[in-house]
Amino acid sequence: MIIRTGAMILLFSYMAVLSGQEPVFRLRDLDDQWKEYADLKGDQLTVIDFWATWCQPCVRSIPLLNQMSVELKSKGVNFFGVSIDGPRNQAKVKPFIQSMGVTYPIIRDIDSELMKELSVSAVPTLVVYDAEGEQVYFHEGFRPGDEELIRNHIEELLDE
Repeated sequence: MIIRTGAMILLFSYMAVLSGQEPVFRLRDLDDQWKEYADLKGDQLTVIDFWATWCQPCVRSIPLLNQMSVELKSKGVNFFGVSIDGPRNQAKVKPFIQSMGVTYPIIRDIDSELMKELSVSAVPTLVVYDAEGEQVYFHEGFRPGDEELIRNHIEELLDE
């Protein structure tokens, strides 16, 4: 039954992506609690950051995204991270996030199913959804200065 339920969630997620609607998923957070998109989304925008502990650009971007999430929370923007670390690296994820001082929620996509469903092919990748669940921004990779590009784009989306 668990496999069937998982397959149904994946089917609904795939259908949602095809129709341009917000993602539908059920994944565990760092405290092993189930989380769904509805639990994590923002009132105005939802920023999803796909990352891994072994990804150096991710390591550079996460503190900047965390700062941005704190500053934009009052404007209805929620951030959450999606760790794509596999089973071998799972023990590193929670200590890594704690050492980085991350305050936004983190969920685990151990098999990269959500990553595949949202057509994310590299880390780090940032995907932004609006209040209606439409994908409105996609940013792959991270170089110094990208944080300002991302912030400016989010601010523009908030002003629309």
